[in-house]
Amino acid sequence: MADEPLVLGIETSCDETGVGIVRGTTLLADAVASSVNDHARFGGVVPEIASRAHLEEMVPTIQRALDTAGIKASDLDGIAVTAGPGLAGALLVGVSAAKAYAWALDKPLYGVNHLASHICVDQLEHGRLPEPTMALLVSGGHSSLLLSADITTDIRPLGATIDDAAGEAFDKVARVLGLGFPGGPAVDRLAREGDRKSIAFPRGLSSAKDPAYDFSFSGLKTAVARWVEAKRRAGEEVPVADVAASFQEAVTDVLTRKAVKACKENGVEHLMIGGGVAANSRLREMAQQRCDKAGIVLRVPRPGLCTDNGAMVAALGSEMVWRNRAPSSFDLSADSSLPVTEVSVPAATIEHGDLHAAAHLALG
Repeated sequence: MADEPLVLGIETSCDETGVGIVRGTTLLADAVASSVNDHARFGGVVPEIASRAHLEEMVPTIQRALDTAGIKASDLDGIAVTAGPGLAGALLVGVSAAKAYAWALDKPLYGVNHLASHICVDQLEHGRLPEPTMALLVSGGHSSLLLSADITTDIRPLGATIDDAAGEAFDKVARVLGLGFPGGPAVDRLAREGDRKSIAFPRGLSSAKDPAYDFSFSGLKTAVARWVEAKRRAGEEVPVADVAASFQEAVTDVLTRKAVKACKENGVEHLMIGGGVAANSRLREMAQQRCDKAGIVLRVPRPGLCTDNGAMVAALGSEMVWRNRAPSSFDLSADSSLPVTEVSVPAATIEHGDLHAAAHLALG
């Protein structure tokens, strides 16, 4: 609807420069410039390379989003940006750009949480989130169970990864199997050709004495590496597809079991799954089966909205405007370890002269 907030969102927490434009819960543009190919030869993201790529791609990506949406920057009701968590240098590029545009356009600025944005992006596909909603976020840096009572103010962490996140484990196992980087899509494709019951890999933190909602994938990653190494030392052929399928089954089994358990024990009827690993086909399939059995409504955005993108930041920014939440001030800074309980960075007292100086620095 024309009277709903029109917000531009900027996401630069890792290796993708994402710019989205959202009106209410309607996605108008989702422009992404990825530097993943620049990192592939290193087997992982190099922060300095990511930051430089953001600098180079920021302005053209914003312009591409505006052109796709068919609007002028002056039409916007606000600018939202990921303030954290993420890579410090990469975040600073996005925050500085958002400050510059917000100051130049005289628009409110919203520094928002990366994880909360991953939850809110589902509104672009399935409408506004029921409250409460349980969120399972799985990516290269995070595996979290979060109870969202209010997507703009009240997100409560129930569980998190204590070592390797699910996406990180996918990347490391893919490296062991010679599948390249990023590992998630490659493992998913290969697993479809394998037998997921062929190898009994461990399920971390799954006994009754373990923390109910926390995750651990370091032991699983090590078990896969040792199993493969033992085969190679014995001169035997490694059944790569079976290893991929069995590993993937172990990860998705733990993730979905704990997510459904959290819903049941907290009386929550809706489960949302987000983050890059939410694009995994087996995770989606198993989650649907277990939610159907438990009477839980499952919400999973399409794969393109699961990975890091500006649309998710714009979605949360639009929700902030729609609910009349206070914007951030221009002393906003990046916080690489911003806790999920801080959905947005609040306004702070700042003198006009300091505000002008901050914006001048942002404009470079």
